[in-house]
Amino acid sequence: MEMITVQQAEEIILSQTNNFGREYISYDHALGRILDEDLKADRDLPPFDRPTVDGIAIQYSAYEKGIRSFPIKAIQPAGEPSVAIDSETECIEIMTGAALDRSVDTVIRYEDLSINNGVASIIIDIKKGQNIHLRGRDKKEGEVLVKANQTITPAIIGIASSIGKITIAVKKLPKIIIISTGDEMVNPELTPSPYQLRRSNGITVQSVLKKYHIEADTLHLNDDYEEIKKEISRCIQEYDVLLMSGGVSMGKFDYLPQVCEELGIEKLFHKIKQRPGKPFWFGKNNAQKLVFAFPGNPVSVFMCLHRYFIPWLEKSLEITGNSPQFAVLQNDIEVPFSLQYFVQVELGTNQLGQLTAESVNTNGSGDFSHLADTNAFMELPLEQNSFKKGEVYRVWKYNN
Repeated sequence: MEMITVQQAEEIILSQTNNFGREYISYDHALGRILDEDLKADRDLPPFDRPTVDGIAIQYSAYEKGIRSFPIKAIQPAGEPSVAIDSETECIEIMTGAALDRSVDTVIRYEDLSINNGVASIIIDIKKGQNIHLRGRDKKEGEVLVKANQTITPAIIGIASSIGKITIAVKKLPKIIIISTGDEMVNPELTPSPYQLRRSNGITVQSVLKKYHIEADTLHLNDDYEEIKKEISRCIQEYDVLLMSGGVSMGKFDYLPQVCEELGIEKLFHKIKQRPGKPFWFGKNNAQKLVFAFPGNPVSVFMCLHRYFIPWLEKSLEITGNSPQFAVLQNDIEVPFSLQYFVQVELGTNQLGQLTAESVNTNGSGDFSHLADTNAFMELPLEQNSFKKGEVYRVWKYNN
């Protein structure tokens, strides 16, 4: 199979999205998860007519007859049963948010009254029905307050608690393991020898997934064919997705494609016309378990994760509202190879409020030092080699 384009790779990956089902969790643990049901009003909102100010409640017909002073029958705080007046000449002293009785229909705030000896006198012109938040004005019982398929925010948790939804349906998350390979990699806490490197890919990927509340497991394998085969065979049974880094290039110890083939994991593609990340391998088995095998270079892993895996994850979880983003290039770039180039950029905004992107010169896919002071990859089309300041291209954000 020959190298495919970025667009072809994206189409193949997005055709393999999966629904992992739903689960019910307590609303106080739901922050950041994906809502899997519409939240509906369990009663009219507000559930009763209520004053929007502190003051008195009267029947407007009395005001129409010229009555301006009203003896106060009772004081009604919020949260108490409503109090009726016995005749239109009376009023109720009432607090914001209390339940308004049907015998009154207009509220006058304290600032527009004078109160002496238990009698409230109106000192301004008033209108019928003023200062009242009517029952069902916001939402009627059964109306949708929050639509499904969005990330649960503090505001959504507040709404859930207000309608008594103490258990919320959320989308189940895929079970993921992150596997790194390579004899040259040692644990971050160890001091590497001059020819070794500390492992970072698995930790980086794990951190990105935490944003989606996915607690991924990690595993490191040395370049031993039998060990790799045994562990991948176990992991493809236990997990929905294997995210791998290393072992997919053309080196003598890059066993991954052969191992996957032997284990019945079908190759959907290997190698994309892109830089970084050209040797990316993607496949699935009969049970729809997926293997994303990224090249081992840290920048390649980071780019492939944000360009391919995260869109797959968001589509699988039906996360809505993330539209493509484009930025105005702030400097000229020459690309001396015929591959789709993903350049690290620092995003900003110009006076027109448009997103801008300034490219950072790096030393290739092994140079991950700039990932900390940049925040996106700009995707430069395959068809051209020269890109000019002021041109607009798509960006893929990270570090946000």
